[in-house]
Amino acid sequence: MNNILAALTFFTRLPFWKIKQVPQESFKHLVSYWSISGWLTGGIMGLVFWLSVHALPVGAAIMLAFIARLLVTGALHEDGLADFFDGFGGGRDRESILRIMKDSHTGSYGVLGLIVYFLLACNLLTALPASMTPWILLGGDAWSKFTASQLINFLPYARKEEESKNKTVYTRMSIREIALSAAGGVLPLLLLPPLYWVACLLPVLTFSFLVTLFRKKLQGYTGDCCGATFLLCELSFWLGIVFIYYSQI
Repeated sequence: MNNILAALTFFTRLPFWKIKQVPQESFKHLVSYWSISGWLTGGIMGLVFWLSVHALPVGAAIMLAFIARLLVTGALHEDGLADFFDGFGGGRDRESILRIMKDSHTGSYGVLGLIVYFLLACNLLTALPASMTPWILLGGDAWSKFTASQLINFLPYARKEEESKNKTVYTRMSIREIALSAAGGVLPLLLLPPLYWVACLLPVLTFSFLVTLFRKKLQGYTGDCCGATFLLCELSFWLGIVFIYYSQI
């Protein structure tokens, strides 16, 4: 329970810290429960979309769903994605990439990357039937967080512990934690027709590419890498859903 509370406290801005004081050790295991936090963030996105699409165009409802998640998470993952684009766009070697990614300022690569990300995400989601979108938002969030969470099992942390933004290095998952994380990612997908489960393969391929990139350029991962991996895996999931949907028309 402490580890789940640590994950919800870290990955959202909601006042879960008021429920119970969580031991610092639990924050080393929070990535193992990232997919479970996706039930909350993805569920909020789906609910906001479902409520707003009855009175607004689909595009506006999608934007409100994104805004809701940004408010709940404090744009935590989007910040990581911007730093990822800045670091890998402007850095020439491991040291320069890590230095740029740690800089609190957002550069042109980061700004352009976020613009392209949101434009593509909104266009993909508006291309789907509104009746499917809430379940796609929920399932994509949870599955992509499970997929991205495996970074800590495949790569070492690229910085020293004292250089990390939150002063914590995540502990690799135990077999039990991998099973719990997988359950958190898979269960929401059961709300989708089985045909669309094939879309889960694209996040896995995206993850494999990013692991190779991080290993080559950084010899490890950072917190920004985790956030960027989640959002890019989620984007590829939506792309897969759209491809499957239009192949049936």
